Amino acid sequence: MQRVWVILGFLFAVGLLAAGVWSYGYRQALSQLSEKAEADLELAADRLSTQMQVYQELAVLMANHPVLQSLDTPVQRRMAQAMLLDVADKTAAVNMVYLDQNGQVLVAAQPVAQRNMAEHPAFQRALQGALGNAHGVLPISGDRIYSYAAPSFDATGQVDGVLMVVADVQDVEQTWRGSTEAVFFIDGDGVVFISNRSDLLFWHRADGQRGLAPPGKGSVDFATVQVGRHELWTLNWGRYLPRRALHLMLDLPVIDMTAEVLVDVAPARRLAGLQAATVAAICLAFGALLFLATERRRALAEVNTVLETRVARRTRALTAANTALRREVRERQEAEAALKHAQEELIQAGKLSALGQMSAGISHELNQPLMAIRQFADNGTAFLSRGKEGNAAENLNRISDMAARMARIIKNLRAFARNESEPMGKVDLVLVINTAVELTEARLRAEGVTMDWTPPADPAFAWGGEVRLVQVFVNLINNAADAMSQQDDRLIRIELNTRDRLAVTVRDIGPGIENTEKLFEPFYTTKAVGSSEGMGLGLSISYGLVQSFGGNIRGANSNPGATFTVELEHFTEDKDP
Repeated sequence: MQRVWVILGFLFAVGLLAAGVWSYGYRQALSQLSEKAEADLELAADRLSTQMQVYQELAVLMANHPVLQSLDTPVQRRMAQAMLLDVADKTAAVNMVYLDQNGQVLVAAQPVAQRNMAEHPAFQRALQGALGNAHGVLPISGDRIYSYAAPSFDATGQVDGVLMVVADVQDVEQTWRGSTEAVFFIDGDGVVFISNRSDLLFWHRADGQRGLAPPGKGSVDFATVQVGRHELWTLNWGRYLPRRALHLMLDLPVIDMTAEVLVDVAPARRLAGLQAATVAAICLAFGALLFLATERRRALAEVNTVLETRVARRTRALTAANTALRREVRERQEAEAALKHAQEELIQAGKLSALGQMSAGISHELNQPLMAIRQFADNGTAFLSRGKEGNAAENLNRISDMAARMARIIKNLRAFARNESEPMGKVDLVLVINTAVELTEARLRAEGVTMDWTPPADPAFAWGGEVRLVQVFVNLINNAADAMSQQDDRLIRIELNTRDRLAVTVRDIGPGIENTEKLFEPFYTTKAVGSSEGMGLGLSISYGLVQSFGGNIRGANSNPGATFTVELEHFTEDKDP
């Protein structure tokens, strides 16, 4: 019996919690719905005001039109009528009427039944020198109209006439009729004069009343309730209006109306219900799990001996699994170390591959100075034996220059070929490109490749590793030379951009890239299978090196040839380790 009371108490608590969650979620959803409804209402009001302002400005601009200043003869009146009719047709105005200071109609774009409009509210306001406006319903057609009246002044500043522009409200409504939310505009008499729901037209609201009543003395179902700061209407006014709606109002003193909107709250109720149902489901699931756990504990207490045996068996299994897990972790660590070592060897292999391609040209670069040194040494000996110390000194200076050139080549080769993980730091990108060009100079000259590279006068400091960046540009230059090996014209152009990010472009005039998507994949190459020119690792290695510096490398086809762009970060003091 006690268990039954506990279950009932738990269900009651879950019900209270779900009700609280529903109430809170409903209020939150109403707040969000209210923000959206306010935005929709302001948009509809602005749209109406903007459209009506067209006719207002039309009345002001046309009131002092020269054609309307002289209407003494029938010809002048016909000209004025033609002008007003043309403007009305172009602006979609129902009518344009020019009145004298007594309210008599002098000329109109369309015939008017009332020849004297002295009692018209808009005319009376305009007669005082201000812009007048009014709205109403035409007696014969029943069309709703909105009128603007603008005064015309004579040379003494007195009102000598009034131009009235009449707009059809239904034409204005056509631009936003059928919007999702029900929007209506109530005039100062409490009558719905404009709406995107035609069922609500001419409904009215008495003073102190909250809802609306249909024309005549009929009544409709209506109730209102306040939920927090939100006013909710419950109504049954047709299938095009919501059953439960959030009601908002906005005063529009410019057109002497009040804009109101009715927003269906069914989505908010569904959302709150879903939240409450989710919380209730979670609580019930937790209660069910707790109940099952309690029942199981009782059952386990009855079979304690069996439990101990199972626990011991599971403990042994967990121990074995833990041992296997440690072994797997150790194997993964060893595999990671092996992978890192393999990557380092792959980078070194890429360097050695590039050195192999440059070996013939480099040997020529070293052999040529050696032969020159020997020749200058022999000449220096001969000059000394003849007592020509000046000539001998000149030969010795040339030998020193040749030795310095050989030392620079060997220094670049040693730096390029060494297998060490240099720390990242401040690197002069101009010096890096110069080194790469110098390392590949012999090969390019031997193969007739023209190098177009003009180093800038100022250094460009990047964040990276000098040796690894040299390897990247050596790979790009060698790849460009390989791409043009089967054609007569061979040109490589290198450009350095130092704006937002450092960007170096290496462009050739070869056949271009066959497959840009696989460009940086390992072992992807367009060279013949079994060729000695490479295994498709150069670009893959370069991609990894540039990525390790926080940069990016990409390749694309140009016209003609291919262009590779290497982007690097500028060096800043906060990056300096």
